Amino acid sequence: MKALLIIDVQNGMFLKGYEVFNGENLIHNIKTLISKARSTHTPIFYVQHNEGEGEPLETGTIGWEIHPEIAPEEGDVVIQKTTPDSFFKTPLDEELKKRGIEHLIITGIQTDLCVDTTCRRAVSEGYKITLVSDAHSTWPSEELTAQQIINHHNGTLRWFGNVLGTEGTGFSVPKKGLI
Repeated sequence: MKALLIIDVQNGMFLKGYEVFNGENLIHNIKTLISKARSTHTPIFYVQHNEGEGEPLETGTIGWEIHPEIAPEEGDVVIQKTTPDSFFKTPLDEELKKRGIEHLIITGIQTDLCVDTTCRRAVSEGYKITLVSDAHSTWPSEELTAQQIINHHNGTLRWFGNVLGTEGTGFSVPKKGLI
């Protein structure tokens, strides 16, 4: 069974003057994936990063909240984390196993940190992964544009699982009794 995993798409990632690269398109694509997931009864997991006082994702602040256009609904699972690894010292693995999840469709922010680390860790934990190539984003570095970083990770992470665009990401209706 598959699950949609949305990593760190929080208000603090869209602060004016510090917006994540291609943020509007990112939100659009994640909304499309959420719609597909809901229509096929695919579980949705959100990962929410927690930072300290004064940081953009300071726990309990507006910046920490999940972006309102993709906010969780009843039945969705929200996992709290404090490191780039969505599995490290979190109940993510336990919650996935409890629901029989074997395959993660991964989206979110930040391509080169939390998304990359979580993809690799998921494979190490025995999950199949699909990285949605146009539904993760980052910021430029001194050496590379954000698009170059995204392209690099799409190319590298294909060695760990599928890398597909939003429209190519398959969701299927689960067999009766599995929901």
